[in-house]
Amino acid sequence: MISCHHYDYIEIVCMHQYPIKITTKSDVVIYGIALDTQRNESCEECIKVNINAIEKLVLLDDIVVLEVTVENPHFQIISFMA
Repeated sequence: MISCHHYDYIEIVCMHQYPIKITTKSDVVIYGIALDTQRNESCEECIKVNINAIEKLVLLDDIVVLEVTVENPHFQIISFMA
């Protein structure tokens, strides 16, 4: 489970629908537009990302690095590693 501090960053990217780059624990890199938070079929917390017009759920616990790929006043990159 991610911390409230990290969850705030997820909410920011979704609220502004920023283009993002996610790096997962398995070193998979995902580029897309942040849409919303949602639970998957196993009731795990995810971020919903639009990837080339296809919506994909990315498990929040799998995120290692979240990067916003455009200039913005909030943040550019955040590490989810403790």
